Amino acid sequence: MKRNKEILLASSNKGKIAEFQKIFVNKNLVSLSDLGIGDAIEDGLSFLENAIKKARHGAKYSGLYSIADDSGLVVPDLNFEPGIYSARYAGSDSTDELNREKLISSIKGSGKDSLDAYYVCIIVGMFNENDPMPIFASGKIHGKVSIYESGEGGFGYDRLFYPRGYSSSMASIESDVKNKISHRGLAASDFINKFNSIEPV
Repeated sequence: MKRNKEILLASSNKGKIAEFQKIFVNKNLVSLSDLGIGDAIEDGLSFLENAIKKARHGAKYSGLYSIADDSGLVVPDLNFEPGIYSARYAGSDSTDELNREKLISSIKGSGKDSLDAYYVCIIVGMFNENDPMPIFASGKIHGKVSIYESGEGGFGYDRLFYPRGYSSSMASIESDVKNKISHRGLAASDFINKFNSIEPV
């Protein structure tokens, strides 16, 4: 594969696209939105299954090397919610704000104002829809989720998630730092190393 060839990021999530473009700074990324391709149906039962489905969908309809991630917030004391339903925790048409409101309500229902949690990200890369050996990479960051929101950056649950070792929320951490410590940043770093090892010079 030529290094200047377009690579598809199989997503139409604006926040996710912006983060990936900063992380994959030397890659020529295009998104599903750029190509007018709809999102894949995420009906898997794990982050890995959904990432594979999205990468395969992207490769099939774009003809490009396709990178997809599935990521989310996991709160073990809430029966591992929101988990794979993180983006639609409050319903199929939910927004980040509605999802956070539901999570806050769930935390309060536990009788506490914060709970242990972790963000997880799985990235899959495929040359085409029949690629039998996709690249897999993962990243995880532990911390707590709180009923108190703070910060203006990021997206999703970042205003409620306080990474271990930090006194501020993920939404308050500068993007350059976040892209190094976040679940997505860690998974992307792992993925890039594996991708470069197979990509022809």
